[in-house]
Amino acid sequence: MIQRSKLQVVLAFVERINAHDLKGMLALITPDHRLLDALGESVRGLQNVRRAWKGYFAMVPDYEIVPDEVIAEGHTVALFGKAHGTFCSNGELRPEDRWEIPFAARALVRGQRVATWQIYCDNAPIRRIIRARSGVQAGEFQ
Repeated sequence: MIQRSKLQVVLAFVERINAHDLKGMLALITPDHRLLDALGESVRGLQNVRRAWKGYFAMVPDYEIVPDEVIAEGHTVALFGKAHGTFCSNGELRPEDRWEIPFAARALVRGQRVATWQIYCDNAPIRRIIRARSGVQAGEFQ
Protein backbone atom coordinates (compact mmCIF):
# COMPACT_ATOMS: atom_id res chain seq x y z
CA MET A 1 0.00 0.00 0.00
CA ILE A 2 1.28 3.46 -0.88
CA GLN A 3 1.70 5.68 2.16
CA ARG A 4 -0.09 9.00 1.83
CA SER A 5 0.76 12.14 3.74
CA LYS A 6 -1.65 13.38 6.43
CA LEU A 7 -2.65 16.14 4.03
CA GLN A 8 -3.40 13.67 1.23
CA VAL A 9 -5.52 11.56 3.60
CA VAL A 10 -7.62 14.58 4.60
CA LEU A 11 -8.00 15.85 1.04
CA ALA A 12 -9.13 12.37 -0.04
CA PHE A 13 -11.67 12.44 2.82
CA VAL A 14 -13.00 15.82 1.62
CA GLU A 15 -13.27 14.43 -1.92
CA ARG A 16 -15.37 11.52 -0.58
CA ILE A 17 -17.54 13.96 1.41
CA ASN A 18 -18.11 16.06 -1.71
CA ALA A 19 -19.00 12.91 -3.66
CA HIS A 20 -21.37 11.86 -0.84
CA ASP A 21 -19.54 8.52 -0.91
CA LEU A 22 -20.27 7.04 2.52
CA LYS A 23 -18.40 3.82 1.78
CA GLY A 24 -15.34 5.78 0.67
CA MET A 25 -15.59 8.06 3.71
CA LEU A 26 -15.78 5.11 6.11
CA ALA A 27 -12.72 3.57 4.47
CA LEU A 28 -10.77 6.72 5.38
CA ILE A 29 -11.72 6.98 9.06
CA THR A 30 -10.63 5.10 12.16
CA PRO A 31 -13.03 2.62 13.83
CA ASP A 32 -13.25 4.99 16.83
CA HIS A 33 -13.61 8.09 14.63
CA ARG A 34 -15.08 11.13 16.37
CA LEU A 35 -17.22 13.62 14.45
CA LEU A 36 -17.83 16.96 16.16
CA ASP A 37 -20.17 19.54 14.72
CA ALA A 38 -20.21 23.30 15.11
CA LEU A 39 -22.74 23.13 17.93
CA GLY A 40 -20.52 20.92 20.08
CA GLU A 41 -22.45 17.73 19.37
CA SER A 42 -20.39 14.65 18.67
CA VAL A 43 -20.77 11.10 17.48
CA ARG A 44 -18.21 8.33 17.69
CA GLY A 45 -17.70 5.06 15.85
CA LEU A 46 -18.20 3.93 12.29
CA GLN A 47 -21.91 3.15 12.41
CA ASN A 48 -22.87 6.31 14.30
CA VAL A 49 -20.77 8.44 11.96
CA ARG A 50 -22.26 6.70 8.93
CA ARG A 51 -25.77 7.36 10.23
CA ALA A 52 -24.95 11.03 10.94
CA TRP A 53 -23.50 11.68 7.48
CA LYS A 54 -26.30 9.73 5.76
CA GLY A 55 -28.83 11.95 7.52
CA TYR A 56 -26.94 15.11 6.65
CA PHE A 57 -26.64 14.14 2.97
CA ALA A 58 -30.40 13.45 2.91
CA MET A 59 -31.01 16.91 4.40
CA VAL A 60 -28.44 18.65 2.12
CA PRO A 61 -28.02 16.42 -0.96
CA ASP A 62 -25.72 18.83 -2.77
CA TYR A 63 -23.44 19.59 0.22
CA GLU A 64 -19.91 20.52 -0.76
CA ILE A 65 -16.79 21.75 1.00
CA VAL A 66 -14.50 24.06 -0.99
CA PRO A 67 -11.19 24.48 0.84
CA ASP A 68 -9.22 27.60 -0.10
CA GLU A 69 -6.40 27.10 2.39
CA VAL A 70 -5.09 23.96 4.03
CA ILE A 71 -2.48 23.81 6.78
CA ALA A 72 -0.84 20.56 7.93
CA GLU A 73 1.24 20.31 11.08
CA GLY A 74 2.10 16.97 12.63
CA HIS A 75 -1.07 14.89 12.89
CA THR A 76 -3.37 17.90 12.45
CA VAL A 77 -4.74 19.27 9.20
CA ALA A 78 -6.82 22.47 9.19
CA LEU A 79 -9.00 23.51 6.27
CA PHE A 80 -10.48 26.93 5.58
CA GLY A 81 -12.82 27.92 2.79
CA LYS A 82 -16.54 27.67 2.11
CA ALA A 83 -19.28 25.11 2.42
CA HIS A 84 -22.52 25.27 0.52
CA GLY A 85 -25.60 23.28 -0.24
CA THR A 86 -29.36 23.33 -0.48
CA PHE A 87 -31.71 22.22 2.26
CA CYS A 88 -33.99 19.50 0.90
CA SER A 89 -37.60 20.16 1.89
CA ASN A 90 -40.19 17.52 1.00
CA GLY A 91 -37.82 16.02 -1.56
CA GLU A 92 -37.35 19.35 -3.34
CA LEU A 93 -34.28 21.54 -3.78
CA ARG A 94 -35.41 25.14 -4.08
CA PRO A 95 -33.06 27.98 -5.05
CA GLU A 96 -34.24 29.99 -2.04
CA ASP A 97 -33.09 27.15 0.26
CA ARG A 98 -29.49 27.32 -0.96
CA TRP A 99 -26.88 28.55 1.51
CA GLU A 100 -23.14 29.21 1.62
CA ILE A 101 -21.04 29.78 4.73
CA PRO A 102 -17.40 30.23 5.67
CA PHE A 103 -15.98 26.81 6.51
CA ALA A 104 -13.24 25.67 8.86
CA ALA A 105 -12.42 22.16 10.02
CA ARG A 106 -9.73 20.38 11.97
CA ALA A 107 -8.80 16.81 11.15
CA LEU A 108 -6.64 14.65 13.38
CA VAL A 109 -5.01 11.87 11.40
CA ARG A 110 -3.86 8.58 12.89
CA GLY A 111 -1.89 6.41 10.50
CA GLN A 112 -3.63 6.62 7.14
CA ARG A 113 -7.09 7.47 8.54
CA VAL A 114 -8.97 10.45 9.92
CA ALA A 115 -9.50 9.92 13.67
CA THR A 116 -11.32 13.20 14.35
CA TRP A 117 -13.25 15.56 12.07
CA GLN A 118 -14.23 18.75 13.86
CA ILE A 119 -16.22 21.43 12.07
CA TYR A 120 -16.12 25.12 13.06
CA CYS A 121 -18.88 26.89 11.11
CA ASP A 122 -21.77 29.15 11.87
CA ASN A 123 -24.66 27.16 10.48
CA ALA A 124 -27.24 29.83 11.27
CA PRO A 125 -28.23 30.17 7.57
CA ILE A 126 -29.27 26.53 7.21
CA ARG A 127 -30.91 26.49 10.64
CA ARG A 128 -33.04 29.50 9.60
CA ILE A 129 -34.07 27.68 6.42
CA ILE A 130 -34.93 24.52 8.35
CA ARG A 131 -37.03 26.48 10.84
CA ALA A 132 -38.83 28.30 8.04
CA ARG A 133 -39.59 25.05 6.18
CA SER A 134 -40.38 22.76 9.08
CA GLY A 135 -40.82 24.87 12.17
CA VAL A 136 -38.27 22.64 13.91
CA GLN A 137 -34.98 23.73 15.49
CA ALA A 138 -32.25 21.58 13.97
CA GLY A 139 -28.61 20.99 14.77
CA GLU A 140 -26.01 20.24 12.16
CA PHE A 141 -26.11 16.45 12.32
CA GLN A 142 -29.69 15.74 13.42
